[in-house]
Amino acid sequence: MKVADVRHILDTMGNMFPEAHCELNHSNAFELTIAVLLSAQCTDATVNKVTVDLFQKYKAPLDYISVPLEELEQDIRRIGLYRNKAKHIQSLCSILIEQYGGEVPQAHDQLVTLPGVGRKTANVVVSNAFGVPAIAVDTHVERVSKRLALAGWKDSVLEVEKKLMKAVPREEWTLTHHRLIFFGRYHCKAQNPQCQVCPLLDVCREGKKRMKMSLIRKDKDSATKTKLKN
Repeated sequence: MKVADVRHILDTMGNMFPEAHCELNHSNAFELTIAVLLSAQCTDATVNKVTVDLFQKYKAPLDYISVPLEELEQDIRRIGLYRNKAKHIQSLCSILIEQYGGEVPQAHDQLVTLPGVGRKTANVVVSNAFGVPAIAVDTHVERVSKRLALAGWKDSVLEVEKKLMKAVPREEWTLTHHRLIFFGRYHCKAQNPQCQVCPLLDVCREGKKRMKMSLIRKDKDSATKTKLKN
């Protein structure tokens, strides 16, 4: 994709969502790590409902390992895959205490070794908690990037991340991550994207395809109505 097209995409999203930000409620790096871990295959809204009470009860890693696993499971049972996530949280907290003095490590390569923390989670933590530029690729970022041809249809999540890092100026990585999420979450949705009013339709291969199919359907419906009248 041409540099000018990438700039057009970034500036348009910036105008649409100038206040884009991490929507997971947290007050420090540890809470953010727990929140992102919980958000896997779960909406941020649901996670925020759970962490309101969770972060009041559990303030530090030691708090999470001081209760039976079953109790923690009950505290997060509204979250999808809550049993596995509870195990990951307790294991993660034990490692933080044993190896990092109870603090979340700032290095990306250390974060990804923690239970339940993959590349996406690590990217979110380093960028939002420690100010290190990063692009975390979730379902929204992946979908939007492929529709706008910032990545290939068959690209893996890692390939999407690498292509975005190459196309987007480094100082804009974190902000672009948030804006891609907002664009995908509130505008370019998986099932019902707002193609008909999208300011990026000119560079969106998915949108052009959908609009073309829509015109074909309208023409067919019009032809059918005309035949019925005759």
